[in-house]
Amino acid sequence: MAVVKSWLEISGARLVENLRAVQQAAGAGVETLAVIKANGYGHGAAGVAHALVAGGARWLGVSDVEEGVQLRRSLGEGSTRLLVMCGMELGDAAQMVVHGLTSVVWTPEHVAAMERAARASGQRVKVHLEIDTGMARQGAAPGAELARVLERLAGSRWVACEGVMSHLASSEVVASAVTQAQRDRFADALVQVAAAGLRPELLHLGNSSAVDEGSTMEWLRETARRMDAKPMVRTGLALYGCCLNLEPAKGATGKLRARLRPALIWKTRVIGLREIPADATVGYGATFTATAPMKLALLPVGYADGFRREASSGMGNGWVRIEGHRAPVVGRVSMNLTTVDVTTIPDVTTGSEVVLLGDGVTAEDHARWCGTIAYEILCGLKGNFVWQ
Repeated sequence: MAVVKSWLEISGARLVENLRAVQQAAGAGVETLAVIKANGYGHGAAGVAHALVAGGARWLGVSDVEEGVQLRRSLGEGSTRLLVMCGMELGDAAQMVVHGLTSVVWTPEHVAAMERAARASGQRVKVHLEIDTGMARQGAAPGAELARVLERLAGSRWVACEGVMSHLASSEVVASAVTQAQRDRFADALVQVAAAGLRPELLHLGNSSAVDEGSTMEWLRETARRMDAKPMVRTGLALYGCCLNLEPAKGATGKLRARLRPALIWKTRVIGLREIPADATVGYGATFTATAPMKLALLPVGYADGFRREASSGMGNGWVRIEGHRAPVVGRVSMNLTTVDVTTIPDVTTGSEVVLLGDGVTAEDHARWCGTIAYEILCGLKGNFVWQ
């Protein structure tokens, strides 16, 4: 039997609690799309999907057709809607229709591809139209570019515009001028949409940070009311118990962050113990030299498993938790091994359980060591899933 190097304990109850927190913070009448792309932000997409659907989620967001097909097969036929959020290739249209996936479109060619697939299947399909309000990634820019897409949508017998969406660049910034400008462009686009005779059922442009910051959700609720549409929020990170710090942090409390609890604990076990004398060096490059005798524990994880090299001592100065105590990383994190200091921690033995990420060592801690964000940390974790 293979030895399990590390495992990820996932709490389905926490996921649902976080979903409820998002719904409450977003406000009454706001639909919630649970984003589970990138393998459920490292939590296991299939397990996350089943937990959230059981908890009442009606919409799930995936990155591409492949993720959507896998998830549809896992969930089976049913009422759960799956939005394929990232760039659509024209050849994906048939798979979208066959597996009941909802595509995001922003060019006449996208609409034409969905028309052909819908006509071939004999069923009308719904799509969400993305507006580029300032990210310069996906979406049609308001004006002539958007007009060409709207003309194709308005004239289509097979494709219906169910939703209009965009994406914010700086949703974690309180009272952001960038966000205000994006909302203005979105509003301009909605005027064009209405003038083209389209009546979308859903409007969405906010993520977890938009719910936390609050002002965009207030604006979206009012905008949707005027258009007789339903506001929707696409939340990912918050479902897993994290939220970016609001900027500027001074005086910013947020509507969501304090209500969230991490849904994941990443664990491993000590596989070896070693005592070293003063002046001994540890790890690649001999970057750490002991100033006194030390007791070290060896862990069977490293940067190949998602425990990042930036957590090395002298770089990010990361740590893990053993027996409820902080055990600092010593030397450089290797590909599959990491050494930590357990000199002052009693009762550590081979086989002792180690918390790599969880209570006392959060995704935000890892992100700080690595100069990145919690999103990247969670998406990079590897281990066997254990559902609680």
